Amino acid sequence: MSIAANTTPYSGLPPINVRLFEAKARKGEFFTIKGKACFNHGSTGLSFADIGKVIDRDEVWVAAAFYAQAKFTTEEIIKVSELLGIGHVDVLNALGPHWWPDRGLVEMPPRDPVLYRLYEGIMVYGQPIKVSRTNIPGPFAADVLNHSRHDVEVQFGDGIMSMINCNVHVDKKEDPAGDRVVLTFDGKFLPYSQW
Repeated sequence: MSIAANTTPYSGLPPINVRLFEAKARKGEFFTIKGKACFNHGSTGLSFADIGKVIDRDEVWVAAAFYAQAKFTTEEIIKVSELLGIGHVDVLNALGPHWWPDRGLVEMPPRDPVLYRLYEGIMVYGQPIKVSRTNIPGPFAADVLNHSRHDVEVQFGDGIMSMINCNVHVDKKEDPAGDRVVLTFDGKFLPYSQW
């Protein structure tokens, strides 16, 4: 199976990453994970979760590596190449120790509806997420709210949430009114330095 390499999101990827996507899509119904025979339901190839099991990584991280936004180790390149039936030397030559991701694949604002909704969520709710949960009754409440500290600062101090030391998970939560998407960003707090 081939990928339309001149279309989004593949057009901005290194050619070897396009090959990884093609090999992932081509992977047959039967494959092995850690020596165990598995059956691939459907014709869409392996999932990122399947590949993650081989290299002990989360599916979101694996997808990031396929999109050239994360870096495989040499050992991971060999395992993924073997799983996908691609010569690992080609992948190592392109994505080995000498290669570093050029992060930030998405144009701003994004045009893809899913990515745009995430962007919109930050644009609409970013500041409210930061707002303090301080609940002070009485005549000084308005004064306190006008000068409230931000939630991250109240709980952690002056700093940010790392997107480098961060785990990202996508989960489905069933709901009678319609299934819900649950996104979790679990990042390390990094205080600002003072000097």
